[in-house]
Amino acid sequence: MNLTKSKQATQASIYTARQYNLATHVYRVLIYLFLIVLLVVTITPIWLLIVNATRSTYEIQQGISILPSVHTLDNYGVLLGRGLNLVRGFLNSLFVSAATTVLAVYFAFLTAYGVTVYRFKGRNLFNNFIVLLVMIPMQLSIIGFFQYMSKLGLTDTFAALILPAIANAGAVFFAKQYLDSMIIEELIDAARIDGAGELKIFHTIMMPLAIPGAITLGIFSFVAAWNNFFNAYIIINSIEKYTLPMLIQTLRGDVYRTEYGAIYLGLAVTVVPIILIYALFSRYIVSGIAMGSMKG
Repeated sequence: MNLTKSKQATQASIYTARQYNLATHVYRVLIYLFLIVLLVVTITPIWLLIVNATRSTYEIQQGISILPSVHTLDNYGVLLGRGLNLVRGFLNSLFVSAATTVLAVYFAFLTAYGVTVYRFKGRNLFNNFIVLLVMIPMQLSIIGFFQYMSKLGLTDTFAALILPAIANAGAVFFAKQYLDSMIIEELIDAARIDGAGELKIFHTIMMPLAIPGAITLGIFSFVAAWNNFFNAYIIINSIEKYTLPMLIQTLRGDVYRTEYGAIYLGLAVTVVPIILIYALFSRYIVSGIAMGSMKG
């Protein structure tokens, strides 16, 4: 009798395990299908943008195609005929974005290091002030920002687009959240006992440990600076200093209402670098955000 009950219990457990495995496989397949659908929905517009950049206006008007054409150089010739120097615009955007990224990452982590490590009066008030600055839209301060840059004589210069990155509240907030999750105060105290200064501790200990978070913040800062049209449109006046987003906004008028291929090419030039950045450093984004979300 006991043997029979034991055999029945074993068969029941095997049946339950099979049902569980079947349900797990079904859920996994459904999740993968859902993710595939999301991937297709996300990639399709970008792919069509790149494809249309290689097609002529006549081909675009014939309908949607998922295969590239051979009119990229023709579209680029139309842009040159319009007087748009995409190479110069690309280099301008690259310079502004790279410089902004370096300043934003370095000074954000430097500020976050001071706020995280030191215990000073008004520390919590300063943290709340940073959060408040993050929530204030940039458009509300654009008039004061322009007047300030004008008094400094920085209008129509790249410096007006780069130097404000030193005081990027959003970057400081991200860096502080990241350092809160991984800072080791015992290691800092040991370095101080060995005679290391605060800047040396920051450069030789904290920054190497914070590389995943710094790369993540750098990617976000680079993309934001690359796509920054509003500030550049307010500050920059000389067409030779236009960034790519500013050049693209000039693709309007009687001629370009029909030259859709040239318009798509201009848009594709602005999108491709961002895609490459995310493709190359996506693993750092995941690890950086995951680390920054952990407390303790």
